Amino acid sequence: MSGIDPMGRVAVVTGGARGIGWATAAALRNAGAHVAIGDLDPARTALAAEELGLHGAFLDVTDTSSVETFLDDVESRLGPVAIWINNAGIMPIGPVLEQSDAVIRRAVDVNVLGVMNGSRAAARRMTRRGEGRIVNVASIAGRIPAPGMAVYNGTKFAVVGFGEALDAELRHRGVRVSTVLPSFTNTALVSGTAPGRMTRPIPPEEVARAVVTVVRRGRRQAVVPRRLSTGSALWQLFPRPVATTLRRTLGLDTVFLDIGSGRADYDARIARDAYPSEPID
Repeated sequence: MSGIDPMGRVAVVTGGARGIGWATAAALRNAGAHVAIGDLDPARTALAAEELGLHGAFLDVTDTSSVETFLDDVESRLGPVAIWINNAGIMPIGPVLEQSDAVIRRAVDVNVLGVMNGSRAAARRMTRRGEGRIVNVASIAGRIPAPGMAVYNGTKFAVVGFGEALDAELRHRGVRVSTVLPSFTNTALVSGTAPGRMTRPIPPEEVARAVVTVVRRGRRQAVVPRRLSTGSALWQLFPRPVATTLRRTLGLDTVFLDIGSGRADYDARIARDAYPSEPID
């Protein structure tokens, strides 16, 4: 794959007001890109834009009209978008039989349809210019399934497959699609969990650096941290007894089922998105 130098290019980061998105926006800005962030939380978006010194605007990735309005605004202010980072996502965890229909639907809408909506809108414009780079921030959960993550695993497996197929479809039109797969990252998504020693959370800045590297070098995929690349790629080839033993060794058999009270704020936030007309007590 050919890469794109971010210097002087217009880059968009969805879900850019927090966590990996915030760090990625900062890394792209530091690489010389003209960056715009889009997020569902207007107040937090405005604060992040001020902190980073870049353009921020409301964006609901589940709504195609919102995506188009956001893109029109960015291109009228900054110029043609050359780099689009699909970062927006939510992570509901816990026993799948106990998760609400609304939260499951919301996870699919944001994590899967949101990536598709953003990719299609950006790619329509990029293909007309014959150049562009789309990077999907998936998760190592798109390779390694775990109890308590069935819904999240399903959405991230979908993102990996979609990105691979989209790249194959668009490559001859000058647009390439890459995927970044972070492991546990020190953001609100892992709040209330207790990862083991071998799955200690990494800083979001490490993921952001990988995103910028993928853009520059045109890499197909990047696992963060890199030491998990081979094992995660081979996971689907392991016999089930081997996978079970590995999950137990890594602590993945219980970490997303044994959830502490520290997750309450995050769960309330994604529930508010899933039930927009119902207050959260």
